[in-house]
Amino acid sequence: MEENNNEELENLSMLDEVDNGSDGIKIASDVIAVISGVAVSEVKGVFAMAGGFAGGITEVLKGKKNLAKGIKVETENNKAKIDVNIIVEYGARIPDVAFEIQNKVKKSVEEMTGLKVEEVNVHVQGVNTQKLTEDEAEENIDEVNTTEE
Repeated sequence: MEENNNEELENLSMLDEVDNGSDGIKIASDVIAVISGVAVSEVKGVFAMAGGFAGGITEVLKGKKNLAKGIKVETENNKAKIDVNIIVEYGARIPDVAFEIQNKVKKSVEEMTGLKVEEVNVHVQGVNTQKLTEDEAEENIDEVNTTEE
């Protein structure tokens, strides 16, 4: 029975696995992506992760947030390269946000997995201007109120 369980576990494993040294631990790329996603979500100035169409559909159907959305992980020889796709908040200084993401992702992944993170590439896919439009709406309301008085 134990042998059957091992086969099931191997079949359930994600696409890429990283063998973390001689201790026999294998870490799926999706695990690294989730660790990275949590680190990115802690950075001030990040509005959302920019994932593909399929990721958005998955979130809607399953009703839960996909923490690996917008993150691509490549692993080879205990080294990782991570691409992060984000949408920044309007008014945030993009170089500062990107630098903070690089530091947090690198630190989190290296501490939790023992892998060496060679690259963290941050791709800014857009800027959320919703706050700007809310401010403009408030200005318009103030203008209407002053003209009515």
